[in-house]
Amino acid sequence: MCELYCKPDTLALRKKHIGPSCKVFFASDPIKIVRARRQYMFDENGEQYLDCINNVAHVGHCHPEVVKAALKQMELLNTNSRFLHDNIVEYAKRLSATLPEKLSVCYFTNSGSEANDLALRLARQFRGHRDVITLDHAYHGHLSSLIEISPYKFQKGKDVKKEFVHVAPTPDTYRGKYREDHADPASAYADEVKKIIEDAHNSGRKIAAFIAESMQSCGGQIIPPAGYFQKVAKYVHGAGGVFIADEVQVGFGRVGKHFWSFQMYGEDFVPDIVTMGKPMGNGHPVACVVTTKEIAEAFSSSGMEYFNTYGGNPVSCAVGLAVLDIIENEDLQGNATRVGNYLTELLKKQKAKHTLIGDIRGVGLFIGIDLVKDHLKRTPATAEAQHIIYKMKEKRVLLSADGPHRNVLKIKPPMCFTEEDAKFMVDQLDGVLTVLEEATGTKSESVTSENTPCKTKMLKEAHVELLRDSTTDSRENPSRKRNGMCTDTHSLLSKRLKT
Repeated sequence: MCELYCKPDTLALRKKHIGPSCKVFFASDPIKIVRARRQYMFDENGEQYLDCINNVAHVGHCHPEVVKAALKQMELLNTNSRFLHDNIVEYAKRLSATLPEKLSVCYFTNSGSEANDLALRLARQFRGHRDVITLDHAYHGHLSSLIEISPYKFQKGKDVKKEFVHVAPTPDTYRGKYREDHADPASAYADEVKKIIEDAHNSGRKIAAFIAESMQSCGGQIIPPAGYFQKVAKYVHGAGGVFIADEVQVGFGRVGKHFWSFQMYGEDFVPDIVTMGKPMGNGHPVACVVTTKEIAEAFSSSGMEYFNTYGGNPVSCAVGLAVLDIIENEDLQGNATRVGNYLTELLKKQKAKHTLIGDIRGVGLFIGIDLVKDHLKRTPATAEAQHIIYKMKEKRVLLSADGPHRNVLKIKPPMCFTEEDAKFMVDQLDGVLTVLEEATGTKSESVTSENTPCKTKMLKEAHVELLRDSTTDSRENPSRKRNGMCTDTHSLLSKRLKT
């Protein structure tokens, strides 16, 4: 493999020259990736890893058609969108064709963060309102305007929520305020938004927008109950605001049956603004905001020109067009449905087998495994989740953990993921869970009874220590534990497993 530096030198240079807040996966033992192909990544030693993390490499790492499209256009021209060029209008036409008719005006940007920032500008200009309703645990980007509306990034005691930001409960029917046994969780959660609007109006404030991912990703792979978005849209529109659907992580056919995740909630729900990014360019930086003519005209009436130097450049649009072609030509939506259903069924069998699995939820190739220490209390198994992703890495499977408690294993692989990949991943997970449950004494009595009394006592003591560590972890800044970066807990648990 071609490397400029050996791994220790790369680590040293990164520590010296890259900002310390820029974390790597698996911080205690990071992987150096030097190449990738389809759903596989390879380190400097040629070791192959099954990639279950990268929803950015949407149609597969280094897809030859994407590479060819970029190279061909780069050899001809790359310039800004102030010059007439066919690629940008062709791409806008193709994207609009995948959306409901009223969503027909595009603004191209370079990242999902840029897209969401622009969506807020559009919403605020539309009626002259300012306030934004967001969901708890939401993440919408790294710009200052988006950190303000991303509770996922709030640091307790440090960040004070701005007065124009209103946080609604996450419509989580597994761990949230209204659960699966509630008679009408959709209405109950939507009524929380209604109350926020009423309270804001009573304080003399006006709602510009409600923003939500169509399926919450960083919040723990949360799928809202049917009817929730329709009810929220009704309340928001009644307040003079607009509904922004953030499809940056979950769009472009990931749910299988539909091209956009918001479409799975029914034809009677159509957002006013849709943002998209990550998978759009298969790793190339391209993103977009799509809205209605009415909202676009209101934005234009401000008199301020919108210009983005690289947004919608010919190369980015050529790449985007190639991605659309591949999704269609390789039936990747169909693959997401077939493989996603197969994977979900395999995971449900694991749920019946393993006490650590509390919930399996998802659609297509967007799946979450909620790990718990107690099924009745649904206590998040944070330390266990961190341990599992490290052990899966040792098995050459790349997973990440997220959610407010960092206890949800996220599965969002490239769309070319196969049934064989799904079976391999689940087999490895089964093995890791089996060893972990035996070591921590979380299996049934019939399993642990085979151990000697001395060994059983040691396992119980290890379990108590693990519970204590996890309690301590839950009080820490959760951003430190994201995607396998909780190194102390991992090393402690690994030592216990070797007892």
